[in-house]
Amino acid sequence: MEIQAPTKSYIIASIAALIIGAGAYGIGLFNADMALNEKGYYLCIILYGLFSMVSLQKTIRDKAEGIATSKIYHSLSWASAGISIALLAIGLFNAELLLSEKGFYAMAYVLSIFAAVTVQKNVRDKQAFESHETTTVEPLQDELLTE
Repeated sequence: MEIQAPTKSYIIASIAALIIGAGAYGIGLFNADMALNEKGYYLCIILYGLFSMVSLQKTIRDKAEGIATSKIYHSLSWASAGISIALLAIGLFNAELLLSEKGFYAMAYVLSIFAAVTVQKNVRDKQAFESHETTTVEPLQDELLTE
């Protein structure tokens, strides 16, 4: 299997998606007409969601690469990812927001967590490529010795 590094454009696009998604979510929260505790709830949910998705991606990647991962941590990562999404869904379902606002928060959240997984995957792919590249480079031979 040949290891390929992610392209610069893909790395930039995934970082831009993360900044746009999280930024839009944050700006929406800042401008929202809701109580401070409600804003805090939605802020904690996105932070929890970003962390849980990166953690889940890491455990899946570790397992695929043969790195030891405990079953309990793997299961907790899946549960945490599901819980973060469920908390957002329950919060938006019960929120007294316009349907368009609910959709905005849901889409910004999904974009953010998808981009966080992609950025983390790009970091791991780039590290794997660089470590593979340094271990498989053939040593230079002196031309005078080969003649």
